[in-house]
Amino acid sequence: MDFEGHVIRPPSEADSILLEVTVGCSHNACTFCGAYQLDRFREKSDRAVTLALTEAAEHCRRQPRVFLCNGDALTLPQSRLVWVLASIRERLPWVTSVSSYGSAHNVAQKSDTELAELHALGLRMVHLGLESGDDVTLKEVRKGGSSAFIVEQARRLRAASIQVFVTVLLGLAGKERSLIHAEATGRALSRMDPGFVGALTLMLIPGTALFQRWRAGDFEMPGPRGLLQELRVLVEHTTLTRGMFYANHASNYLPIRARFPRDRAQTLAQIDAALAGELPLRPEWMRAL
Repeated sequence: MDFEGHVIRPPSEADSILLEVTVGCSHNACTFCGAYQLDRFREKSDRAVTLALTEAAEHCRRQPRVFLCNGDALTLPQSRLVWVLASIRERLPWVTSVSSYGSAHNVAQKSDTELAELHALGLRMVHLGLESGDDVTLKEVRKGGSSAFIVEQARRLRAASIQVFVTVLLGLAGKERSLIHAEATGRALSRMDPGFVGALTLMLIPGTALFQRWRAGDFEMPGPRGLLQELRVLVEHTTLTRGMFYANHASNYLPIRARFPRDRAQTLAQIDAALAGELPLRPEWMRAL
């Protein structure tokens, strides 16, 4: 595959065919994210996408899923997305599902009919960053849009039968608003009621605006115990009808993989055991993005 930009994909897409249809991120303003700092946002050409599909048809016949790269493929016009999905169906007929990152703003640009059309053509999951349910925090990190707006777009995806994998960031509100952020995020997740939740821990990346705030002493990260307390409050206020809750990303101190609501009480007990020093935490040298 001829990738032009920095390719970032969710951990759950490790075995997917990575099809680059855009380079960079159209928003690229979040103060905590350094993923696409050096990439000017642009669409890949028809020729580039077709060549990638030809290569995948030759070498990826055992991979039944496609992930559309990069930061927010859903920003593409509807006609372009329809062409991409139809091309995948034509050239990779063994593929059973397609997924993508998608911001709430990009979802909002699609009508309900258009979202249903994308699902009919194979779009089965959108990885959506909530980051926080606390509007003060969202404004501070320049996420764009309120928590209510992001919740609404997640619910629209679900109404179109597109699964939603929502990511949230522990530590994003800093030490001062840590528990406010955690409770508000849990409540927002409950309103979304997604099939999948991924809780990551903020890693301060050199070159980002939030890193500069931290270095200047204007932002204080919670310590490991504070992050565990934040995680506990988040879980305590998250109610899912039926969903997977992951906090097993390499950035987290306490790996968790649980099915809600079945494992919710057990998850809280696990966090309490870690807070009591009865469970070991992931050492710093093992933590990473």
